[in-house]
Amino acid sequence: MANAWLYPVLAIVGILLSSLIWSQLLRRKPEARDPRMVYIYLAALGGAFLGAKAAYLFAEGWMHWPDYAEHPALVWRQWLTGKSITGAFLGGYGAVELVKHLTGYNKATGDLFAVVAPLGLALGRVGCLASGCCLGRPMAPAWYTLADSSGMERWPAVPLECAFNLIMAGFALACWRLGRFQGQLFHLYLMFYGIFRFAHEYFRDTPRLVGGLSGYHLLAMGIFLLGLMRYLQRAQAPRRNLV
Repeated sequence: MANAWLYPVLAIVGILLSSLIWSQLLRRKPEARDPRMVYIYLAALGGAFLGAKAAYLFAEGWMHWPDYAEHPALVWRQWLTGKSITGAFLGGYGAVELVKHLTGYNKATGDLFAVVAPLGLALGRVGCLASGCCLGRPMAPAWYTLADSSGMERWPAVPLECAFNLIMAGFALACWRLGRFQGQLFHLYLMFYGIFRFAHEYFRDTPRLVGGLSGYHLLAMGIFLLGLMRYLQRAQAPRRNLV
């Protein structure tokens, strides 16, 4: 895999940049003085990392387990590079809700995450592009295809996902500034990403588990359903909990 070291480097840069933007946006809100916001942010990061690893192992990491016995060094590379954003959404969301419950924080916190998460993911996809991972399916050469390291033409899966996340970051930032969809921006992002990823997964070169569906198809459905369920629940919540 070419330039494999770039992926973890850019992933770390994405986390740091997202943290900086999140803290700057938070300073404009009253809850910036609440120390529980730090715990919530750290919970999001930790939960996202664990969820991303779990999702990768579920969807395709299991295929490499026989190789680990012969090449133990692969285990460390997999821990550094083998992750999936599909699990990061689910793990991060679950961890945040757990910490909010434990600390008694009952206000919405997802709007800022809806701004910074897609920015960090877009930067992470740049790392994917540089390292040659997360490839699209092979196809006949066309104006939109990209050649992999072996010269095979493929669906431009990584650039499309990068573009999607940049669009979503712009949408969330505009809504946040205008005060639209307060308390619901991250739920909207989950629903949009779930739909996008389910459709896009048909063009990605990932192993199929059942009925032509990959593990990421199943995770994308879970992301959409989580976003929809929480959107509907939040719509019934008292408005004082949204700001």
